[in-house]
Amino acid sequence: MAEYKIGSDQIGANNDKHAKALYADYAALGEHLARRNIDIEKLVEKVSAYGVAVPSWGVGTGGTRFARFPGAGEPRDIFDKLDDCGVIHQLTGATPNVSLHIPWDKADPKALLEKADTLGLGFDAMNSNTFSDAEGQKHSYKFGSLSHASAATRAQAVEHNIECIEIGKAIGSKALTVWIGDGSNFPGQTNFTTQFERYLDAMKDVVKALPADWRIFTEHKMYEPAFYSTVVQDWGTNYMIAQELGPQAYCLVDLGHHAPNVNIEMIVARLIQFKKLGGFHFNDSKYGDDDLDTGSIDPFRLFLVFNELVDAEQRGAEGFDPAHMLDQSHNVTDPIESLMQSAMEVQRAYAQALLVDRGALKSFQEDNDALMAAQTLKKAFRTDVEPILAMARQRKGAAIDPIAAYRAAGYRAKVAAERPAVTGGSGGIV
Repeated sequence: MAEYKIGSDQIGANNDKHAKALYADYAALGEHLARRNIDIEKLVEKVSAYGVAVPSWGVGTGGTRFARFPGAGEPRDIFDKLDDCGVIHQLTGATPNVSLHIPWDKADPKALLEKADTLGLGFDAMNSNTFSDAEGQKHSYKFGSLSHASAATRAQAVEHNIECIEIGKAIGSKALTVWIGDGSNFPGQTNFTTQFERYLDAMKDVVKALPADWRIFTEHKMYEPAFYSTVVQDWGTNYMIAQELGPQAYCLVDLGHHAPNVNIEMIVARLIQFKKLGGFHFNDSKYGDDDLDTGSIDPFRLFLVFNELVDAEQRGAEGFDPAHMLDQSHNVTDPIESLMQSAMEVQRAYAQALLVDRGALKSFQEDNDALMAAQTLKKAFRTDVEPILAMARQRKGAAIDPIAAYRAAGYRAKVAAERPAVTGGSGGIV
């Protein structure tokens, strides 16, 4: 298997072009933050230690319900995907782990570990697929999986999730994420209560197979592919599931799985308060699902989510240990570029949230000073933290400007020459 990591000399040459400007901007920001009694070096340390996982499926070209237009140099298998993920981490220094999706990423665990080790990567949560049918599958998921009316279909879905756990154990994963598309498309198609009871019973069988040091994340989604009702449709249902399944079960919050006007940051606060926040799938959306790059539409909302996370971190909230992952579909951009940009946007929101004057904010809240409380958050959000992010990258041997370094290295052209071209568009998401 060929390795396509970009040479350190190429990264260094690109960094040389940006270093002088970075040092000047960093010094200026340091002076500005010092007047606010903030140590810029401590912020660099915090940002450097922060990482967000990338999904294996994210490095392929996505699609819509109408079409998919393949890109150049698309990964052929999980090992190509890991090569691409390695480049993302190499240039950003922010994505040390990869989340696998079974059955698409199924491979010999020893080979997976060896490949990941050569790229400096580890493995994040495992992801099961019971929302589409795999080749050779005996029972179809057309009408559901873990909540299907057929006991045999439910058993098949349970067994698949247990298989994901076994693969995860072999590669060092510590969590299983379960998202199902179960629901209904017509009123009366299913009995809501019976369907939910079947789901809970099936999930309890999956939980029994969890190692003692693992967690299971259940993910809610308002709609799609079921358009009338969805079994796990919102955070309230998700919280009930986590309560029913026990201490190893937590709620996963996907930013793109909510109605446009839902207050996601308050959902995050509630789940933290009741010790059931498992983690995130970061992305952005305008109308529907998680189809857009993180921070591309509403960076302020992303910041407000991190404001809750940093608040919990700094006050030592009990049981607070959320997993962070990107989950996006890249239809018109180079997936590697989009994932790099998104990883940096998540880091940016974290750095901005670290700038919030918590003491001042609490005082304004207790005095019912709504305007100044809001301004305290805006002051942190409006601070340009790019020099902090870039300095963290440079000190880790990553790129000051990852996208510029990536393009200069010609990585996409190199893999396009090696990997067979995919011709023709497909009729929907792949």
